[in-house]
Amino acid sequence: MPDNAQVALPAAWSEAAPGGHAIEGAWWRQLGDAQLDALVAEALANNNDLLTALARVQEASANQTAADAARSPSLNFSTTAQAGRSLGALGPTHARSVQPGLQAAWEPDLWGRLSAQSQAAGERLQATQADRDAVALAVAAATAQTYVGLRSLQEQLAIAQATVQSREKALALAQDQQRVGYISQLQLTQAESELQNVLQQAEQLDLAARRQANALHLLLGRAGGTVPDGLPLRSLRLPPVPATLPSQLLERRPDIARAAHLLAAAGHTLEAQRAAFLPQVSLSASAGSLLVNALDYNPLTVWSLGGSLLAPLFDGGRREAALDAATAQRDQAAYAYRGAVLAAFADVENALTASRRLARQTEHAVQRRGVLQRSLGFAHDRYEAGYASYLEELDAQRNLFQAELEVVKLRQAELENRVLLYKALGGGWQPNQKP
Repeated sequence: MPDNAQVALPAAWSEAAPGGHAIEGAWWRQLGDAQLDALVAEALANNNDLLTALARVQEASANQTAADAARSPSLNFSTTAQAGRSLGALGPTHARSVQPGLQAAWEPDLWGRLSAQSQAAGERLQATQADRDAVALAVAAATAQTYVGLRSLQEQLAIAQATVQSREKALALAQDQQRVGYISQLQLTQAESELQNVLQQAEQLDLAARRQANALHLLLGRAGGTVPDGLPLRSLRLPPVPATLPSQLLERRPDIARAAHLLAAAGHTLEAQRAAFLPQVSLSASAGSLLVNALDYNPLTVWSLGGSLLAPLFDGGRREAALDAATAQRDQAAYAYRGAVLAAFADVENALTASRRLARQTEHAVQRRGVLQRSLGFAHDRYEAGYASYLEELDAQRNLFQAELEVVKLRQAELENRVLLYKALGGGWQPNQKP
């Protein structure tokens, strides 16, 4: 394997993971929503990408069976029949013969070529199984993220709809006040503009929620339908940050396991190509009977034993080229493994870093929302007392509306990032588990 394909593992993450929490297999249950649990189970049963991955496992299993069978003797039944007519001194003679028999053949694996091919097929089977598990992990994570996104959009839409109702009441009051000259036409048109702005955002959120539901249906293998109500976004639990070491990541990511098995398969294929330079020995045997004419009750017994030796002398460089290609494929698999490991470490580091920063952002956003709620109260009191114009209250309403949406979006980002973290850490994966 190339020297520059090696990966140096850090001793710890740059963002330390607190506690000693271990990841369970059904990690999505920690969000605490039974509806999400049911949707993930449905996705793992019906998702099209996962069903395709399962079919690839069946194909790889059949290929391994075929590779193993190449090391075993073969036994075949054969029969031949002939009919002829000859002319002699006494007239024409007709002859018919039938020769049934058994034929056996076997290639002793003197140099390990067939064994290496069988081992390569076995590694490819395990790689396909790991790929199936990686697809299952991705499907579960995508389902959880899409569900969280849907609940976020629904909550944002509810905020927008509540804001529309309050803006409609405020606009009706402003129209009455403008008729009596309490506020100007400018202030009235500003109130109308704010209402239209919120109505537009409500339509955008409704469209986004419908598209999110369609994306969820696709993950579930559905052509459409409805998503039953579950917990609101604010009631979903934020799972704890798991504690793990970088060295443990190599054993917990199915995509890394897949790359490792493909690397091992490439190594065995290279061994088989090297063995192709050595002589091949084949043994054969056959036995049967020769029956001449239909009334021949004394058939002849025919048998044979044989062997052959095939030693390569000259093939125009075909074997050398095949060996070079196998070496290059082994190197490609080594670099692919290195890339999978590096990508996995980056995934975990990014999720850990985002986890702490998003928590701080959410804290600041919640505090800002509280400040803006008080600010709106002050603006309303100043307007009622005649110390400020209606535009000041409109500004306060607009700022509070955006702050409420921002709190929901950050909560969504926190939950989605925690899902990404669990996915990056392998989601409690174990080799050869069933999805």
